[in-house]
Amino acid sequence: MMKKACIIILLNLVTVAVFAQKVDSAKVNLIKPKGIKTTMVNGATMMGNLNIIQNVSKSGEHTQLLNAIKAAGLTLTFESKGPITIFAPTNAAFAKLPAGKLDTLLMPEHKLELSSLVTYHAIAGKVSAKDILHNIREHKGVANYVTLAGSKLAATIDANRNIVLTDETGGQCVISQFDVEQSNGMLHVINGVFVPKARAI
Repeated sequence: MMKKACIIILLNLVTVAVFAQKVDSAKVNLIKPKGIKTTMVNGATMMGNLNIIQNVSKSGEHTQLLNAIKAAGLTLTFESKGPITIFAPTNAAFAKLPAGKLDTLLMPEHKLELSSLVTYHAIAGKVSAKDILHNIREHKGVANYVTLAGSKLAATIDANRNIVLTDETGGQCVISQFDVEQSNGMLHVINGVFVPKARAI
């Protein structure tokens, strides 16, 4: 009888140990990696150890941008080591384009035009909001940037202290969320879409 009781106690101890191990494992999976910056962007968690493509793929508000990048054949560009700073339009921003224009740009025969539009939203280097503000002050209120498309963007500060980016057609976008760390650069969310002057839609 004593021997049977000992066996039952031993089995219970093993069961408790296995259960505890599972709970501990679950806790470990919920812990964020140390030293990695995470940022919530439109409900999606972007992580500083992931590249631009990996993070944009996680955002339900940037599906149009991701589709445009892929259709333009620029996935490898935004997966590269960079560094690259991307001004990322939301789906709502793309919706502001004239009706049917984005669908047209996504067609294979418009790949060059689409590539020009997508790369107009990226500049070389890792540029933070602090860097942009510094350049604005250093250049008497207007900081000019040359994008990967070769087109220019002008950065200014409006009356509400927002950073406003103006494209070559005069279109303006506000940075609605800034300094989202990427493993290969920086991402800033914007509320509009830049249009290259030479290929204006």
